[in-house]
Amino acid sequence: MNPLLKSFDTPFNTAPFSQIKDSDYLPAFKEAIDQAKKEIDDITENPEKPTFENTIEALEFSGETLDRISSIFFNLNSAETNDEIQKIAQEVSPLLSEFGNDITLNEQLFQRIKEVYKQRDNLKLTTEQYTLLDKKYKSFSRNGANLPKEKKKRLREIDKELSQLKLKFGENVLAETNRYEMLITDENDLVGLPEGEIEAAKHLAESKNKEGWLFTLDYPSYIPFLKYAENRELRKKLAIAAGKKGFHGDDLDNQDIVLMIVKLRFERSKLLGYKTHAHFVLEERMAKNPDTVKTFLEDLLEKAKPAAQKELERIKTLATELDKISDFQKWDSSYYSEKLKQQLFNLDDEKLKPYFKLENVINGVFGVANRLYNLYFEVTNEIDVYHPDVKTYKVVDNDNNLKAIFYADFFPRAGKRNGAWMTSYKSQYKKGNKNERPHISIVCNFTKPTKTKPSLLTFNEVTTLFHEFGHALHGILADTTYPSLSGTSVFWDFVELPSQVLENWCYEKEALELFAHHYETGELIPQEYIEKIKESAAFNEGMQTVRQISFGLLDMAWHGIDPTNVEEVKTHELEAFKPTMLLPDVAENCMSTSFSHIFQGGYSAGYYSYKWAEVLDADAFEFFKEQGIFSSQVAKKFQENVLSQGGIEDPMILYKRFRGKEPNPDALLRRAGLIEKN
Repeated sequence: MNPLLKSFDTPFNTAPFSQIKDSDYLPAFKEAIDQAKKEIDDITENPEKPTFENTIEALEFSGETLDRISSIFFNLNSAETNDEIQKIAQEVSPLLSEFGNDITLNEQLFQRIKEVYKQRDNLKLTTEQYTLLDKKYKSFSRNGANLPKEKKKRLREIDKELSQLKLKFGENVLAETNRYEMLITDENDLVGLPEGEIEAAKHLAESKNKEGWLFTLDYPSYIPFLKYAENRELRKKLAIAAGKKGFHGDDLDNQDIVLMIVKLRFERSKLLGYKTHAHFVLEERMAKNPDTVKTFLEDLLEKAKPAAQKELERIKTLATELDKISDFQKWDSSYYSEKLKQQLFNLDDEKLKPYFKLENVINGVFGVANRLYNLYFEVTNEIDVYHPDVKTYKVVDNDNNLKAIFYADFFPRAGKRNGAWMTSYKSQYKKGNKNERPHISIVCNFTKPTKTKPSLLTFNEVTTLFHEFGHALHGILADTTYPSLSGTSVFWDFVELPSQVLENWCYEKEALELFAHHYETGELIPQEYIEKIKESAAFNEGMQTVRQISFGLLDMAWHGIDPTNVEEVKTHELEAFKPTMLLPDVAENCMSTSFSHIFQGGYSAGYYSYKWAEVLDADAFEFFKEQGIFSSQVAKKFQENVLSQGGIEDPMILYKRFRGKEPNPDALLRRAGLIEKN
């Protein structure tokens, strides 16, 4: 029997990866969709009067098998894909889109939901039940349930097309990343690169039976090259290759796909009665509307841009002094920033990396979770994995109660997309007196160990690990009744709070002492390095802030307008970037064609969320700092009011319950060094 269709006879009901063949997915999806349809029929054909239990709760717990299969399949499509999985994804996505529409456009089902919704104020519902009812009703009304027949038909067509276009966009970006290689055969071209990066490039070349040193568009390969390689022409070559993904005018080109996606999203929003796609999306966000987002980004830009311009002038001056660079370009920015950082702080990644052995940092983040939330992470080898690199852990509390199963997947490989993310294979929920615990995963792309060195992280990678682990804690500590409100199922501009707030511990002496030990000597990171890490935290923060704002403005330029008459992706992008542009444009490059967050992931009209959540995280961390970064009282408040609550209430209510007041944006500006500290 298909292993995806029977109950998993595995420890903790975990996914039986080794038993699943690629050929199992399509029949499993089809069978699970049929099962879920039958469950929906049971709800609509129920002769009893619609109630919260027989309609809303029944709908919430329908399609469990389908949800499980989907989470396994689409997680693998990101972390361990192949041609066969990508082909299945193209076939399955329209089926799922069609099924989703079968539900949201099911008139009998909507009538039952509407009947319960009309009585909502007389039903004596809990806060969580009220939220679930509201979300279920809106998931129908916001997806066309109130539309006439012809418009419903068009909505189905749009959703089907969008699901395929988004997949194709992501496949093209991955294929572009995988196909580019820069082979260096002259050792002189490696000058400036740290020994570890040279060794990793040699190792990569050997693994592909090539002589020399191989560099790719995977982050652990190309970012250090741009930061350290003295050869300006090669930096230029690699930077242009990275910025050119999806912009070659060939079979992997994403320009037409971008235009089709934004135009279909706009058409969809108009069908549903919204002015733009951004108006549709932001109705269900803390920001509520595009004007709030634009004002937020423009206010930040006003404060950050003067600082960014000053920072850039300092870097340019150094480039002129050191190498007589008179035409400063994007591929010079990381290189001379790093030179300036070393001058100012005498602190570079190569000095720090020996103190950040991956295994130690993992133990450190576990230690922080233990001090704050009394969690223990126990390595286990009894859980099936989808790749030998994946590590698994049982997460328990003080009383040895299981809180979660945790998967960690840290190294790049051909079937894995770039970047870092948190996801889940099973949500937390309560049913039949049982609190089902979640299966949470984080996926990163850190430098692999070599023959002579373990995986040593840059400080930026340390903060990335803490960031994704912050998301993981949101999943691990979830404690809600309903799966669709559990863990990270919150407003998109709130979801980054738990992840971003945890990054703050990376800069604190008390936390660094838990894990920052030299991998060879065991020596604790020197106090002067800790001070310099803190001092350098705001280094080039103006430029970083402007960069993030530029992405947010680009997102809104695609989704906050009527894009019907936009014909050229690059031209439109340049217009959006005008207010934030600090360096000359690179004609061969285009950001939009590989901007996976907004064209493949869930961040369309939501990229501003990163800065929005930074306001929340800076304000929240000030509270921790006031009481002590390991204050059990503040941690308890954060756990009880934020981490465990998922999406059961409006996020601002949850935040104010934790903090006692609304967040103060000045906390972010103080931390970034953009205004004076009190």
